[in-house]
Amino acid sequence: MNLSKRLSSLPPYLFVEINRKIAEKRARGEEIISFAIGDPDMPTPDHILDSLCQAARIADNHRYPETAGLDELRQAICTWYKKRFNVELDPQKEVVPLIGSKEGIGHMAFCLIDEGDIALVPDPGYPVYGVGTILAGGSVYPMPLLEENRFLPDLDSIPEDILEKTKVIWLNYPNNPTGAKADIGFFNRVAEFAGKHNIAVCHDNPYSEIYFEGDPPASFLRATGAKDTGVEFHSLSKSYNMTGWRIGMAVGNEKLIKALSTLKSNLDSGIPQAIQQCAITALESDPTVIAKNNDVYRKRRDLIIDVLRDIGLEVQAPQASLYIWARTPKDYSSVEFATSLLEQCGVAVTPGVGYGVYGEGFVRFSLTTHDASLVKGLSKLSTWKDYKNPFKSKK
Repeated sequence: MNLSKRLSSLPPYLFVEINRKIAEKRARGEEIISFAIGDPDMPTPDHILDSLCQAARIADNHRYPETAGLDELRQAICTWYKKRFNVELDPQKEVVPLIGSKEGIGHMAFCLIDEGDIALVPDPGYPVYGVGTILAGGSVYPMPLLEENRFLPDLDSIPEDILEKTKVIWLNYPNNPTGAKADIGFFNRVAEFAGKHNIAVCHDNPYSEIYFEGDPPASFLRATGAKDTGVEFHSLSKSYNMTGWRIGMAVGNEKLIKALSTLKSNLDSGIPQAIQQCAITALESDPTVIAKNNDVYRKRRDLIIDVLRDIGLEVQAPQASLYIWARTPKDYSSVEFATSLLEQCGVAVTPGVGYGVYGEGFVRFSLTTHDASLVKGLSKLSTWKDYKNPFKSKK
């Protein structure tokens, strides 16, 4: 029995060895504190769960849903986008609910990419942008996200011969893993660039509600001409602590939304209606629900930053997202440093190279570690010693 060539073309999972060590240590009874996963530890708010439980008892919700989703949900998405971003959307033509935004991101590649086509993908970046491209038969052209450019891609550096084959550019701000923000000026440049080169824009925006200082993060759809070129993916996972319920949305360009809806209608049967109805409750929630989460994340961010600087790491406090992107100590690769933290301190972090070549030299810390574990983890982390440079003083 032979498997498809597509599977063999996927990049190897880089954290197998680290995960093996974590499993071995836990099997021996050692306590491992993980800062590696971006999964909110706080529960879904009670009023959202109450609406889910009520909806689950409605007989009509026990049947197949529709891929297009409930009319009420699409309207709630439009209302939320208008209130939050001042973006007008047509609920019939410019919105499609998703079984979590990851699903829509993966499927969008099949709407845009044919064999030989290129996708511009941020590096470091969420792996699904590249994986979807490869599975659809395309090629990835990495766009370096460098600290000196505020972790924004340099669009002018992309060669013309690459642009001639490019079908889509993927963006993600606030950014995973770097925590960078992008302003409307940058999005305007992207929309102009995409229009000039006939490229679709796919902006992944699940962290827009997780921010600490400065202006609230922008939507790409606020850019001039944005709907002519692209779509935005969003999710209720991070904003309302709903990762387990798997619900998100894609909004924007009518042609792209129709294409994604057509593909999905052939591959899935939509989102359970009870979950759609609790999503409506979430979207209609008082924004203080999100503000309370952000207060918790801000405190955690500051505590982690203090300890990282105390052990000598170079790190900037992110203004948004759930992640801290810290430089590894000199002479350590990202995997070596992650392994050192695991072996010395019993602390797990994500090596930056797992997000791309340009993630080397960094590790990612998540803010989603529960407070009690966070305190333990930071106490462990503070004991780390730089054995490669034993005489180096802490900053």
